[in-house]
Amino acid sequence: MINIIDCMDLKKMLLALLVSATVLPAAAQTREELSETYSGRYDLVVSKLGYAGVGVETILNQWEQVDSTNVKMLTAKFNYYFTKAQSNSVVVKPQKKYLGADPVLTLKDSTGTDVHYFQEVIYDDALFSEAMRYLDKAIAEVPLRIDLRFTKVTALMSYEKDSPDMALSYLLGLADKEAAEHCKWEYPGYELGEDFFRQSMQEYCAAFYTLGTPSSYEAFRTLSERMLIIYPKDPAFITNMGTYEFIVAKDYAKALKYYRKALKIAPDDYSALKNCVLLARQQKNGKLERKYLEQFVKVAPENERQAAEARLKFLCGEN
Repeated sequence: MINIIDCMDLKKMLLALLVSATVLPAAAQTREELSETYSGRYDLVVSKLGYAGVGVETILNQWEQVDSTNVKMLTAKFNYYFTKAQSNSVVVKPQKKYLGADPVLTLKDSTGTDVHYFQEVIYDDALFSEAMRYLDKAIAEVPLRIDLRFTKVTALMSYEKDSPDMALSYLLGLADKEAAEHCKWEYPGYELGEDFFRQSMQEYCAAFYTLGTPSSYEAFRTLSERMLIIYPKDPAFITNMGTYEFIVAKDYAKALKYYRKALKIAPDDYSALKNCVLLARQQKNGKLERKYLEQFVKVAPENERQAAEARLKFLCGEN
């Protein structure tokens, strides 16, 4: 007897076979029309079965034969191989966070010690390489599509995990390109503001920092330094340098120097003020902490402002 699950799988296979069936001969359609036909069939299958569903590869291979430089097809090929390359694994780690993520499960061992289980994505090297080959082809067709370039960075970070060397190298290349060419980046469906590029690079700095590994901290510092060459008065990247000195190098004097430099440019900068408070508290310097708390309470969100005010009252000797 065929069960319900079998019936669902059968429907999926029939759908895939239907949409991947050979289209009209090339003589009956132009290349553009054929490409549009495959594009529509691809969208239908992916909406039902996902990037690597049954029938997707057939559609993509047929599409590639008639329109080998189509950017949507090349991106679809990337998504297909990138998805196929992935498998999930559960790893056990002693720390409470792994690559910036929380554990999916925490249990206690026989001694009562917490054991943390994390989900990790493992990649097949050959399939990942094929995915990147198609993404590079897409980027070559539309060099100013910043979304494709950021897709590559994100994919590399996921693949490299705790040591994002290739991701860092690619971002440094992007920074140099921006500095030399002042690129008019494109992002389909969005109108990019003047600060889009630097804000995006700051997000990648934050992503490196969040990974929390020695290599990722160095990537955080290196990218921040490179961005400061391009934007020497950007308080975000100056604050990044302070954070590296504070958290990684433990050079508190140098960290405070960076934070003060950022605050000279942007006196109400939330991150710089908060880090000054934390740094002063780390050094048990109540006078310095009071100074920056008085400024921090003016810019802190409500949930942090109340705690900051209570701390300030304590330091001032109020009950």
